[in-house]
Order: sequence, then C-alpha cells, then structure tokens
Amino acid sequence: MAGARNTAPIVAGVGMIPFAKPGASESYDVMGALAASQALIDAGLDFADVRQAYAGYVYGDSACGQKALYRVGMTGIPVVNVNNNCSTGSTALFLARQAIEHGIADCVLALGFEQMKPGAIASVFDDRPSPFDAFDATCDALVGHAEVPLALRYFGGAGKAHNDRHGSTLEDFARIRAKASRHAANNPLALFRKQVTAEEVMASPVLWPGVMHRLMACPPTCGAAAAVLVSPDFAARRGIDGRVRIAAQAMTTDTPSTFDSRDMMRLVGYDMTAAAARQVYEAAGTGPGDLDVVELHDCFAQNELITYEGLGLCPEGGASKFIADGDNSYGGRVVTNPSGGLLSKGHPLGATGLAQCFELTHQLRGTAGPRQVEGARTALQHNLGLGGACVVTLYQTA
Repeated sequence: MAGARNTAPIVAGVGMIPFAKPGASESYDVMGALAASQALIDAGLDFADVRQAYAGYVYGDSACGQKALYRVGMTGIPVVNVNNNCSTGSTALFLARQAIEHGIADCVLALGFEQMKPGAIASVFDDRPSPFDAFDATCDALVGHAEVPLALRYFGGAGKAHNDRHGSTLEDFARIRAKASRHAANNPLALFRKQVTAEEVMASPVLWPGVMHRLMACPPTCGAAAAVLVSPDFAARRGIDGRVRIAAQAMTTDTPSTFDSRDMMRLVGYDMTAAAARQVYEAAGTGPGDLDVVELHDCFAQNELITYEGLGLCPEGGASKFIADGDNSYGGRVVTNPSGGLLSKGHPLGATGLAQCFELTHQLRGTAGPRQVEGARTALQHNLGLGGACVVTLYQTA
C-alpha cells in the first residue's frame, strides 16, 4: 500500500486506443504497442527511458508482453507478464507503483491489452482444477443452476441479493446503465456511444427473468491501455508534468467471508472492495466524501450498485437513494464512470484497469473535454477480478 506523499509516483503519461468488438480490432501485440507508444509520447519520453515494464493480459500465451513491447523497443529491460483476471490492468499498475515507490526503478511502464473472442467469458483449460471451483459451488448453492453464463449468475445473483436485502430494484440497475450511456456519449474511445433510457434497458432482451437484461451486462471487447509512472525526482530532472500522483493504493484478495458468509455480494468481492477502500482512505488521510470522480468496475450494472456501498460512496442499503438523487453523475455528490464505464466503454480484461487510469489522469489534468468533471482534484479507481483480487487506487493533483 502507498501513502507517503514525498514518494508518491507520478503518472507521467497515459495512452489508450479505441475499444472494439472481437474480430474488429488489431491483434493484441499491435494494440499493446500502440497504447504503450501513446503513453510514452504523452510523457515526453522514449522507451529507452523505461527501466521496467509490467504487461497485463488474461487470454494469451506466455510472453505476450514481450511480443507487444518488442514492437516499441528492445532494450533488454525486465518485462513481467501479469494475469489477475479482470483486475489484471490494475495489478500491473500496482506492481509499477511499488517499483517506483520503493526506489527499484524511476521510470516504469504498465501496459494492459486483451484480444477477446465473441460470447461469454469461459475457461480455457478443462484438464485441471479450476480456480473457481469453490466459487462455482457456493454460487450453485445460493442461486441454483440457472441456465445462464456463470459470470452472469455471479453478478446477477449478487444484485438479486441486494434487492432482497435492501429493497433495491431491477429499475435501479437500468438507471445505472442509462447513466453510463449518457456519459459515454462524450467519450470518443467508448465502444457504445448511443444513449439509452432506463425504459429501453428494461425493454432489452431478458437474460435471467427478474434478475438481468442484456443491456445491464458489459460486452466482450478488445483493446489496450498503458501508463508511465515516474518518481518525483525523475519528473523534476526531466521537466515532466507532476500534477497527477498516486497518493495511495491497495490490493486485497479473498478472506474466509467470501465463502463462509453465504452471501452472493461477498462472493463477488464486496469485502475485498470495502477492505481495499478502507486501506486507501486511511493511507491518504481522506474519505469518500472528498472524492470528485470515480471509475469503478461496472462489469454488470448490478456490480456498480453494490460497489457504491463497498467504497463508502453511500451508506449500506443507500444505493437506491444515491441513484434516485442523481448523486452518481454530474451535478451530484461524485461523478461515477464519466468514461461510460465497462458497460459502455467495453471491458477488454487486461486493459480495463489502465483504461480507468487513463480516464482519471485526464480528469485530474482537466483535459477530459466534454466529459470533464469540473474542479476534479481527487479521484478513485476500483478494479475487481473474481478469483480474486481487488485494486483500489487514489489519485490526487497538486
């Protein structure tokens, strides 16, 4: 976890390519090289300045990171390949931040990319124990064997648990999706930019009666994003814009409550989210009331609602009111997912965490264009992967 202001890594440069549907993108190595090159250009640096690189992806063979980065340069630096499910991009960022903060390197590249196939996410290896065996068994016991893809059962079941416990409704999830579309309309890098109403979301095809409609789920997507982190001393020597810093960061994994609580919300990472957020707020000496903008992991609209409470943006059980009052958008308490989030921007697994970093860096620089959150100075990023890992990152601007 990071917290010391004088060693807080600076986000020197960010890059991101437009996300695309499977089959409509370049190959992963081309996408990764483009995003990395953009981040270096944004930082005003060359690949020769980079001392380490962390490359994140979920679906790919070993050393895909080298394949992508060799297109940018071959300088012999360490390239570490990272796979942490949907939190892969933020895990690469977490490792890059540690390297900077602890003086291991003064200029580090974090890269994430994904070349996905159409359809629901599925396991690749079926000849060995699955890391999701315990998750699957718990999900089966709590929600049964609904004839829907497993990820949908996880998050749909978690949303239904919130409905049953706190009185939230399917329409709340529809309002979240409609909000995402309004935000994405101003993001040229988002996959889906068409605005939809909550009524249109409710009219979209039913995936699980009473639990999930199609527009409440993010699409499989291909894409890449990257960030260059540098030390404050390096930034001063090279004349780099040092306004945007990682003030605090935490990664958490599952605890016994994931399974022992017999709670679908906890099975999909509620406790990991809450624990990481607490650590970050404590390290930074701040709290959810100080946040201006948040990019959170809305793989399903249901998870965005649950995460409002896990991050402390509203009290437990208060998400419906938070949504109804418009506190999750412009003019409200904290703008959530101004990029359009995973629901509209897309979710190329390895790239998602670094795409969130891209968005928040531009928000804090004041360069987000028509989606700019006025006066944004403190931003929070939440990236979740089942299996599991959660990374929460707090950015501040000088």
